Amino acid sequence: MEIETFPALRLPGLRHGFTTRSAGSLATLEDEMKESFRALGFPIDGAASGEQPHGNRITSVQRPGRVPDVDALSTATPGLPLLVRVADCGPVFFYDPVRRVIAVAHSGRKGTEGNIVGETVAHLERAHGSRAADVIVQLGPCIRPPHYEVDFAAEIGRQAARAGILQYHDSGRCTACDLGRYYSYRAEKGKTGRMWGALMLE
Repeated sequence: MEIETFPALRLPGLRHGFTTRSAGSLATLEDEMKESFRALGFPIDGAASGEQPHGNRITSVQRPGRVPDVDALSTATPGLPLLVRVADCGPVFFYDPVRRVIAVAHSGRKGTEGNIVGETVAHLERAHGSRAADVIVQLGPCIRPPHYEVDFAAEIGRQAARAGILQYHDSGRCTACDLGRYYSYRAEKGKTGRMWGALMLE
C-alpha cells in the first residue's frame, strides 16, 4: 500500500494522503492503512471519520471518532486528521489557507446528486467564515466513464464551480481503469477493499 499525494495540497501547514491498493489481505486493510499513515507522521489513531451513508450531510468536529449520519466533516483543529473511505466514490478534499480550516467529503452517486460539494462549501462559509474564492478543492481517484454510466467526477467539478470555487483540481484518475493500483467496487463486483484519504492541519 502506497500513499499518494496531490500537488495542489502539498502546502506548508497541511498534511494529506490517499492510499492505493494493498498487496496484502483484505482482512488487514485498515491496520495496513493506519501503519502507512503513521509512517508519514499522521496521528491516525486519533482521526475523525463520517459514517458515510451516501447522503449530503456535513458537520464540524473537534475530536476523534466516527460521526453518524454524515458524509463530510470539517475541522479547524490542528493535529486532528479527517478520514474519508472510498472504493469508486469521489474523495474530495477542501482546504481554506486563509481561515485555516479543512474538510473531506465522500461524493458517490447519491451524494453527488445531493450537491455534497456545494453543501460542504456552504458549510465552510457558514460555520468557519470561509470565502469560496479562498478554498482549494481536490478530487481524488474515482470511477469514471466508460466504466460507470454516471460521470459524477464531471458533476463534482460543476458543483465546485457553481459554489464559487476558483481553485479546483481533479486527479483525473479512474479507479476501475487501474485495478493494479486502486480498488473498484463496481469493476470487482463488490468483492473488493477500500482506500482512505486523510487530511490534517499541522
